[in-house]
Parts: sequence; structure tokens; C-alpha cells
Amino acid sequence: MAKTNTMRQGSTQKASRFSIRASATQKRVIAEAARINDTTISDFVLEQSLTAAQQVIADQAHFKLSKKQWKTFCDALDAPPKAIPALRRLLTKPGLFDANR
Repeated sequence: MAKTNTMRQGSTQKASRFSIRASATQKRVIAEAARINDTTISDFVLEQSLTAAQQVIADQAHFKLSKKQWKTFCDALDAPPKAIPALRRLLTKPGLFDANR
């Protein structure tokens, strides 16, 4: 798996420090994941926590629409779903793990 490093793209030097406490089991799991990703525990924890933080922030982002855009948006949400025959076939055909294949 390719190693990513989002934090280092924005800055070359880390200026602050985090300190966390973890149980022995938590540390073992995190250390194993870091090893699998071929990175240090610190870099792994920083990268994963940064990704999670960015997702939380993105989920809370607000956006503004004009009245016309808002109406268009609401109309799209209220419209009946489009018929997509290929999707209907896919969802009605027994799946790989269905007992009645």
C-alpha cells in the first residue's frame, strides 16, 4: 500500500506536539497498522487523525444558495427517482451470497 503524507505537503517542519495515552492493546493495533503502511506510529496516527478531522469538518460545512438555486435543489430532492433498468435488474437479481441463487 502506498504511503501518503498529507501533513508534510502543507509544511516542512512540525511546530507543535501531541501527547496521547493508549492501552497496550490500542498501541499494539496502531503499531501493526503503521507497520503495514510502512510508516512510524507518529506519522500513522497523525495522518489518520488528520483524515478523520477533515471528514468531520467537511460533514459540518455550510453552503449558501440563492432562492432560485434552493428551489432547484428542493425540486430535485422532491422529484420521483429516475428509472434505471440496469440498476433495477442488479438490485432484483439474487446476489452472490443469497441462499436462493
